Amino acid sequence: MRAQLLAQAKRLVVKIGSSLVASRDGGLRVAQIASIVSDLAQIHATNRQVVIVSSGAIVAGIQPLGLKAYPQSIPLKQAAAAVGQSRLIRAYEKSFEKTGDTVAQILLTHQDLADRKRFLNARHTLTSLLKYDVIPIINENDSVSVDEIRFGDNDSLAGQVAHLVDADLLVILSDVDGLFTADPRQQPSATLIPLVEKFTKAIEHTAGVSRSQESRGGMVTKIHAAKHVARFGVSTLLLNGEIQGLLPTVLQGKSGGTFFLPHISPLNSRKQWIAFTLRSKGQLQLDQGAVEALQQRGKSLLPSGILDVKGQFNAGDPVTCIDKKDREFAKGLVNYSAQILRDIKGRNTRDIQKQFGKREYEEVIHRDNMVLL
Repeated sequence: MRAQLLAQAKRLVVKIGSSLVASRDGGLRVAQIASIVSDLAQIHATNRQVVIVSSGAIVAGIQPLGLKAYPQSIPLKQAAAAVGQSRLIRAYEKSFEKTGDTVAQILLTHQDLADRKRFLNARHTLTSLLKYDVIPIINENDSVSVDEIRFGDNDSLAGQVAHLVDADLLVILSDVDGLFTADPRQQPSATLIPLVEKFTKAIEHTAGVSRSQESRGGMVTKIHAAKHVARFGVSTLLLNGEIQGLLPTVLQGKSGGTFFLPHISPLNSRKQWIAFTLRSKGQLQLDQGAVEALQQRGKSLLPSGILDVKGQFNAGDPVTCIDKKDREFAKGLVNYSAQILRDIKGRNTRDIQKQFGKREYEEVIHRDNMVLL
């Protein structure tokens, strides 16, 4: 299965970690970037399409600014990103010029993908670049992003880009060989997990947060990205990017890294967007009957099943559904504002019509706009 999926993957999103392209003390790792580019150019030459998601802008800006440590404040991080991003893209461009490939820079914020129109515009742009055999290089727009709009880490961004471009495979290049049974830096006896068929709690517990400021994520964000894209029907390959020539040979069937299988029944594009791109503006706590109706019978959510409304949101906003124990189990686009829902929660349709008049929608969230998590 692994070999077949790797061989069939024609459109790849390749996420390149910060430590591979830059260091705090040494600045850009130009030779390492050239090594990675050589592998990607080799893959691109075999009629595969490549989209790059590259970290490293902030780290690349530390040395030119003369900073003694990793920046802590948002304005200083943004300044470092502005300086570092131009150097980072220039290094990629110079390396790809030697292989005869054309690249394009794309900088995104979360709002670019959360707005459906802007999401589709970004998709059209990337599709056009790929049609003309251009390799897009994408990064979060750190120079303008703040906590409210940032993706949080480029593993998550890469996962969303995989959805954006309808990728066949997400490749995450890092400075580790893959997912291990434990942290090999702390437990030398830990062994590599070559294949993950299902995302169990045990698999997620093997991951830990990053110990370096340069990396916003860590293994846990890589697992989450792989888990999310699996819902799209996309496989994930976690591989050591320090080893030149490894990625092309693994794509040809050689062992290496950790491979995550996709779900058999992936979500459609709209439901992917609802589930993984939009950020919830509030929560609806539901009674057990409503939970069962949504989970087991595929029903829409009605006002009668709502126990509590948390947060402030408007009609059309994404909200999360939780059970009595505050466990999230569904997410969808709500038809009413929080203020209206607080008035009609727990009531049946007939009582609502008597007191408030006929409403535009019977459903609070229609099943077509809902995703079970």
